[in-house]
Amino acid sequence: MKLNKTLLTLSLLSAANVASAGEVEVLHWWTAGGEAKSAAVLKDMLEQQNHTWKDFAVAGGGGESAMTVLKTRAVSGNPPSAAQIKGHDIQEWGGLGFLTSLDSTGKQENWDEILPSVVTKVMKFDGEYVAVPVNVHRVNWIWANPEVLKKAGVELPTTLDEFFVAAEKIKAAGYVPLAHGGQPWQDATVFEAVALDVLGSEDYNKAFVDLDMSVLSGDKMVEVFTKFQKIRDYIDANSPGRDWNVATSMVINGEAAMQIMGDWAKGEFTAAGKVPGKDYICAPAPGTAGQFTFNIDSFAFFELSDKGNQKAQQDLARTILTKDFQEVFNLNKGSIPVRLDMDMAKFDQCALDSMATFKASAKSGDLVPSMAHGLSTTSYAQGAIYDVVTNFFNDADADPQQAAQKLAKAVKAAI
Repeated sequence: MKLNKTLLTLSLLSAANVASAGEVEVLHWWTAGGEAKSAAVLKDMLEQQNHTWKDFAVAGGGGESAMTVLKTRAVSGNPPSAAQIKGHDIQEWGGLGFLTSLDSTGKQENWDEILPSVVTKVMKFDGEYVAVPVNVHRVNWIWANPEVLKKAGVELPTTLDEFFVAAEKIKAAGYVPLAHGGQPWQDATVFEAVALDVLGSEDYNKAFVDLDMSVLSGDKMVEVFTKFQKIRDYIDANSPGRDWNVATSMVINGEAAMQIMGDWAKGEFTAAGKVPGKDYICAPAPGTAGQFTFNIDSFAFFELSDKGNQKAQQDLARTILTKDFQEVFNLNKGSIPVRLDMDMAKFDQCALDSMATFKASAKSGDLVPSMAHGLSTTSYAQGAIYDVVTNFFNDADADPQQAAQKLAKAVKAAI
């Protein structure tokens, strides 16, 4: 009799689970090796809770294509459950009334205590959580193949002047000095690394957070464009349109010496079975040691009408910030956990360095939001900067002085 009762209880429980189970449709752009593995982990964890995961992946590392698709879906009244959105865009979607509150889940899970305040500020709209951070990326990294450096007879450059000297020797040795994909967001990633070095953290913030016209058009910005232009001499002719992970594979395969790219590049090295310190080097982008340009991947959650899907949505938000997911995801992705109470024992030296600089730079004022990745300003101002930067980079005769003037004018028109 007791056994029958147990079986009845179990079947009622599983029936209740099925009844409360819902579907989450998740829009993201994690289609490259390390990123795709990370998305698969989240899918598995949600399916273990009896929910259904509907993958809505739109390729394109910067997410521009995904945002176009999302706008169409949201305006037609059919948004996904969650979408990879970050920075000021979260506030814009919140202001349009599309997002749902995650506050009850946030309180249950103590998000205010386990997340840095620089992060929670971005995830809330009108004081309530509407988005969940997945990780913290450091953008100002340089990745290098030690074998190629050795063959060219150079050390890894720590300043831009050293970079130009090393790049000449690497080019003479028959290798591509800098692997790069000619896409606007990748151009902007290299540009902001140069800007962080030349401007320093304070003027970087004045330029890309405060949108200070005197800094945007000033002498230091002319120097940023001058050095950025010089970098172009060390990129191969096939760079236009190349995806970032293809550029990373050039470093992995020994075709190129270096790449300036965020730490998602590490996910590609990991997926290829490479070991940091042995097969590749990770270091701060030239001239930016002690500084940290942050990019936070996050999901914003949309208002849904179906009760089961609402439950699945809250469960997805909770799962993203569990220690288990934070560890597995960030080990795959190359980023660091966003929780401050994580055990970092399984993480490699690149991640440990990143976490140490993240915490130290938060105190020193050198923790700055990435312009290239949509954390420092609105999508309108960012779009204006992208246009000026990419047009400049693709014009061999462009004038740095004029470019700085154009930058200030374009940003002014966008705000």
